[in-house]
Amino acid sequence: MKVKELRDLTDDQLGEELLKLRREQFNLRMQSATGQGAKPDQHGKVRKSIAQLKTVQGERVRAQAKTK
Repeated sequence: MKVKELRDLTDDQLGEELLKLRREQFNLRMQSATGQGAKPDQHGKVRKSIAQLKTVQGERVRAQAKTK
């Protein structure tokens, strides 16, 4: 999902998306620990997606704090 698409989501939707990505990250770690061959590039993609999502959440928190 692109950052522009993330900015269009609500706060609740962002939270759900973050939870989904964290679960996916956990599953990838478990697959690599048990020797099941997950695609190695998936780890980086999930990490990048989590970082983008958390950046958008941080922007919203700072914007709300600025308006108060």
